[in-house]
Amino acid sequence: MAINVNEFYRTYGPMVLRRCRYLLQDEEKALDAMQDVFVQILKRQKDLDDRAPSSLLYITATNVCLNHLRSEKRKPKSSTEELLFEIADSTDMEEQVLSLHFIDRLFEGEKVSTRTIAVLHYIDGFTLEETAQQVGLSVSGVRKRLRNLRAKCLKLKET
Repeated sequence: MAINVNEFYRTYGPMVLRRCRYLLQDEEKALDAMQDVFVQILKRQKDLDDRAPSSLLYITATNVCLNHLRSEKRKPKSSTEELLFEIADSTDMEEQVLSLHFIDRLFEGEKVSTRTIAVLHYIDGFTLEETAQQVGLSVSGVRKRLRNLRAKCLKLKET
């Protein structure tokens, strides 16, 4: 029997969100993880049994959150990534202007696709393979562009 995902979401969404908040200790990450839980349920709704929905969702939420935590540990942020996140999170007007100037200098002379690659990989969290697929390049091509961009970023940061 197929699961009614809409009904599950309405009924058990708050429980799943609480579990994700508890495990991830971050509201934004918890909301993303909750959505991932229901996407997984949606993908496998015809194969799953709806007799113990709270247990199914609780276990799925736990696994999704643990996978998120493992993924974060495997991909520690480099100083370049931290700089990009600082720029994106800047609230002071002067900082924003300086950040925009830095970004303009960073991407000056670069192909438009390099900016797309940087956003997909560093901001959206795509893997190298996913990024390569999105922009139509090989993984080694994406890796080379990101390596060159990081080197340019570090050079600009020193000046």
